[in-house]
Parts: sequence; C-alpha cells; structure tokens
Amino acid sequence: MSVKVERLTKIYGTQTALNDLSFTIGTNRIVGFLGPNGAGKSTTMKILAGVLAPTSGNGEVQGIQIGQHSFAAKKKLGYLPENNPLYLDMYVREILNYEAETHQIKNKQQRIDEVIHLTGLQEEQHKKIQQLSKGYKQRVGLALCIIHNPPVLILDEPTSGLDPNQILEIRSLIKELGREKTVLISTHLMQEVEAICDEVMVIHKGILREHASITDLKRKYPNQSIEEIFVQLTK
Repeated sequence: MSVKVERLTKIYGTQTALNDLSFTIGTNRIVGFLGPNGAGKSTTMKILAGVLAPTSGNGEVQGIQIGQHSFAAKKKLGYLPENNPLYLDMYVREILNYEAETHQIKNKQQRIDEVIHLTGLQEEQHKKIQQLSKGYKQRVGLALCIIHNPPVLILDEPTSGLDPNQILEIRSLIKELGREKTVLISTHLMQEVEAICDEVMVIHKGILREHASITDLKRKYPNQSIEEIFVQLTK
C-alpha cells in the first residue's frame, strides 16, 4: 500500500478533529478526499506530510511510519498545502533550484528542465513568482512537489480559487501525474472528483463515512450524483 492510516486521532483542546481514522490507498491511484469545512481533511494531510503530530495513531507512506521515521517518509512524498506558500521574490528556476538542492538531486539542472516541461512553466521560468497568475503559482507548487520524483502526492485543494481554464489545466496535470504516482487530493468540486479520481473518501466530523471506487460508489448509491451522495453522507 502507498498510504496507510491506522486509528488516527487528533484533538485540539476540547475539539476532536480526527476520531480513530483508518484507511489504506493502493499504488497509482488518484483518491478524492471529500468533506465539509472542518471535517478533518487538512489535518489528515498535514499529519501524513509530517508537519503535524497526531494525538494517537499513526500513518505510513510506502511502508515507512511517519511518526518514527519522519525524514525518510518525507522523501517519499510531495505535499502541496492549501495556501501554497512560495517565496514571491524568487524566480521560478531559482526556487526549483533551491528545492532540488534541498533534496540533493543528482543531475539537478536536467531534472529542473524536466519538471518545468511537465508542469508547463516554459514561458514563465525566468519570471519572479510574484509576477505569475494564481494558476501558474499552483504549477510552481506542483513542480516543487514532484521535483524529487516522489511516489506519493498529497494535494490540499490545488484548484481552489482558479478560473475555469486554469482548473482544467491543473486537473489535466494531476491526471497525468496519477499515471505513475499515488495522489490524495482534497477538493470541494464534485466535477473534479468525477473527472480525475479513481476512488473517493468522504470524511465528516473526523470520521470516515465512505471509501470506495467511483464505480462501486455509483453501484452502492444508484441514480445519485457524487454531490447527492456527499450530502447524504455529511448532513
């Protein structure tokens, strides 16, 4: 399994953000992670990315337990947080070079060229990040995620705030990446789920309500759209 979560619990003061959450994700799958605001999606992703410690339970990436071997686990994944923090005064190639050096990538310039081509940043590569549209900033964020060629990607609402054309471009890129990687993607766009995802997980109040392939989900909930299924599971 690419990703495994066992009895994950996260408590903030008196609030339980995650409540005994468990799931597994296979290889080369794009999994839509759905839930209302405050359901626990971002908390789960932060724990898997090794930037937030759980109250109890554990997660694994490529068989490496995150709590015990955080550094090794982080080498196996790329994480794009919801706010996509970038150094706005840096140039596109400059920030990719910085990330490549952090990961101690061999043939660094060759890999930077590959990632720029893959993410469609050719015409923007010599610009400062602050000069880019939000869509291209998301492309830079994805480029930083994949520069070390990790087998697992964790993407927290990567198309949030983009215009329709930018959404289609980022979706296409994620679908391409999903051919060779496991992708866990959170989104509020049900069309996005049907367009690119192989599986769906629905979380509500820190509890997993459903986890199934798109095909099995439609078989289990006949004559219902993904949106209708989501409402039924989270109301």
